[in-house]
Amino acid sequence: MLAIQEAVKALRDGKFVLIHDSESRENEVDMVKAAQHIRSSNIATMRTDAGGLICLAIPHEIASKLNLMFMHDLLHSASKNIPSLSKMISSIAPYGDRPSFSITINHIDTFTGITDKDRALTIRAMSDVCSKIDMDGELEFSEKFRSPGHIHLLIGAKELLKERLGHTELSLRLIKHANLIPAVVICEMLDSETSGALSVDKASVYSKKFNIPLVESSQIKNIGN
Repeated sequence: MLAIQEAVKALRDGKFVLIHDSESRENEVDMVKAAQHIRSSNIATMRTDAGGLICLAIPHEIASKLNLMFMHDLLHSASKNIPSLSKMISSIAPYGDRPSFSITINHIDTFTGITDKDRALTIRAMSDVCSKIDMDGELEFSEKFRSPGHIHLLIGAKELLKERLGHTELSLRLIKHANLIPAVVICEMLDSETSGALSVDKASVYSKKFNIPLVESSQIKNIGN
């Protein structure tokens, strides 16, 4: 479990971790960081070194308290009045399960919402909401954020890894093991040379070059076993 211990330490120290799901799923490596530690420079690193979509994953129980829904459920509801929309909605992704996307948000103190500093602000503020969800977090969420925005919220499966083995659930399981605020930023690592996902081999090279722990889904699944 050395890799998990290194990953937990990195997350607690405000550093990045890389997570590979599996060859049988997306076969992608995501750059991951605890939301409470996100700064503008980290957003810059994720968009330049990773290049995928920067998202914020939160647990199902927190999403429920905020009355957040999965985007596919929102679209299904809207499609009742928009027949053409129903043709576009797919509940199952090509890799075998439902996407975890919910709504997009900006904090009210952002300007455009897309700059590094704006996205970092929205993410940290959302982390604060998650940290006090049983106090005034719900009220703060409704008063301090607007939608649509530039941060994609992801909702973890209710049973986490027992239900889904996506990067959303893997990162939330790891952040929980680290005893940090249950909100985690994830971004797919892409390869500009192949126009596809960055391979595990190339991610391993990046991991060693920048001293960033790289963990496999199988290692995260074994936490606590």
